[in-house]
Amino acid sequence: MIVYEASKKDFLNHVDQDEIVTHIMQQFQLKLGRTSESEIRSWDNSMLHMYRVLNDSSIPDDAGVAIEYSIPNTSKRVDFLLSGHDQEQDTVVIVELKQWSEVEKVEGKEAIVKTAINRGLREVAHPSYQAWSYAALIEDYNENVQEQHIQLKPCAYLHNYRKQEEDQLTDPIYDHYLDLAPVYLKGEVERLRTFIKKHIKYGDKNEILYQIEQGRIRPSKSLQDSLSLMLQGNQEFIMIDEQKVVYETALQFAQKAVETEKKQVMIIEGGPGTGKSVLAINLLVALTNQSLTCQYITKNSAPRNVYATKLKGDFKKGRIDNLFKGSGTFTETDLNEFDVLIADEAHRLNAKSGMFQNLGENQIKEIIHSSKMSIFFIDENQRVTLKDIGNVEMIKQYVEMYDAEITTGFLASQFRCDGSDGYIAWLDDVLRIRQTANAYDMGLDYDFRVYSNPHEMKAAIEKKNDKSNKARIVSGYCWEWPKDNRAKSNYHDIKIEEYDFGISWNLNNTDTWAIDKKSIHEAGCIHTCQGLEFDYVGVIIGNDLRVENGQVITDLTKRAKSDQSLKGIKKMLKEKPEEAKKLADLIIRNTYRTLMTRGQKGCYIYCTDKELEKYFLERLQKEHKYNQATGESKVAENKNGY
Repeated sequence: MIVYEASKKDFLNHVDQDEIVTHIMQQFQLKLGRTSESEIRSWDNSMLHMYRVLNDSSIPDDAGVAIEYSIPNTSKRVDFLLSGHDQEQDTVVIVELKQWSEVEKVEGKEAIVKTAINRGLREVAHPSYQAWSYAALIEDYNENVQEQHIQLKPCAYLHNYRKQEEDQLTDPIYDHYLDLAPVYLKGEVERLRTFIKKHIKYGDKNEILYQIEQGRIRPSKSLQDSLSLMLQGNQEFIMIDEQKVVYETALQFAQKAVETEKKQVMIIEGGPGTGKSVLAINLLVALTNQSLTCQYITKNSAPRNVYATKLKGDFKKGRIDNLFKGSGTFTETDLNEFDVLIADEAHRLNAKSGMFQNLGENQIKEIIHSSKMSIFFIDENQRVTLKDIGNVEMIKQYVEMYDAEITTGFLASQFRCDGSDGYIAWLDDVLRIRQTANAYDMGLDYDFRVYSNPHEMKAAIEKKNDKSNKARIVSGYCWEWPKDNRAKSNYHDIKIEEYDFGISWNLNNTDTWAIDKKSIHEAGCIHTCQGLEFDYVGVIIGNDLRVENGQVITDLTKRAKSDQSLKGIKKMLKEKPEEAKKLADLIIRNTYRTLMTRGQKGCYIYCTDKELEKYFLERLQKEHKYNQATGESKVAENKNGY
């Protein structure tokens, strides 16, 4: 959707008569709703600068001008487009406009800079990357651009930014994106004009902009081919057994949803290690390859970023990212705007969306509303915050509301916990989540160890990590995550004084902590590891889980104040004390269940509460004796001899 559209001649006239902002605002309110004062000021400022750039007789008067083009299926808007022809083909110049006057480079992160926004320095995408990524999105998803071979030429214009001696905006670390989308600064009007005149020699009377706005949303063949190549031979994404059955069923119902316009909803239940995410990624690729608009959704950003990084291979950042979205993306989406939406970790879905939880109504409803087919992968035993509302019953309620057809399925444990449900059932019994038949049997080959010294546990996990970078340390959220002191060397958030032990929460690599090699020296929390898996996991169990009077208890007062998982519990304790205590107890136990099932081959634990340590050792001893009595030999060695 284009907010403002005119010929170059009319655009210049609107600016000259001081009417341009009025025209933009009228169309913006009509098509998108209200806007902010800061955005109005930016239009007022930037359009004067674009007037100067385009006020050249060599740029054809009948070239098309568009302002605020909303890229379909995204929340992104392109600031300024100019359409026309060079001597050979249709062309659109994309201009990303910035008000910035200062920029700092950011090393170690691809295409990121720091600039002053809202009275503080913030990390944001480099303008050249931003312009290029918008062009890539349009090329990858607009059928008319693909079939009519409309070429897109992105650039960025920072009209308030003066080039510095050792300029950080144009530092060599950004060369790749500066080549893809050149950046023009204050005093470089003529350079930007030259760029435009190179690509726009003849006007098109806005015909090309019309073609772009009317283009059907369809993933390009090049994107489809690239995704397929990335999955081929990648062992991490191979499906087996029930996964393959669910996969084929989902593809069948997706086609039915598109062809019959009858909404389809699929609910797939499965616990830790059932390969829900592997199946979700395979479906994302397969459905995209069928020319369907499809996105993978999670509440937490960590799984999205890790799987996007694994999938993109040699792709540059941006081409793949649009396939991965947060669960709060669909608050204002049109009915059936997408063909298929895949909600992984659906138990983490919330009611409200946005930073202040003030947007939308219910994320389950919004996902079903926005797609012809929605697929929910869910494990109700992994609810770990008060805001988590995702459950099968609620999904079914909205299925009925939208008169959709529902298909259900179940995945059994295959990968994590050594291909056996035995460890998970044993752990549920040990944590007193539920009574199981596996009270004394975790399965033959799972490597579970209890350490009395946190240094020894950490050393054991680091040794396992040396082989394949697939071991991590995680912790219950019983230590604060302060923003101050984070930059100091040798600063530790998690301290266990009696052993002179310290480790920090993951610092600046939250998004890809699970696969960054340096992460082995940091601890992750539930929010950085849920939905991901490793070969081995080391878990620091804090004082929110203890043993008192022979009972495994939870203590919400021992959780860090900065933890958002139990936000709102104090109010709930006053209004509904028994319900609040029961819910907090469940969330703490589920949190440790989730942390302790991240390892496919083994889990090593350290307990700050010595009575809890003693309890785990006793359960291991009983498990050992049970296996001896039944004639089964235990392969795994435990640190304490069990």
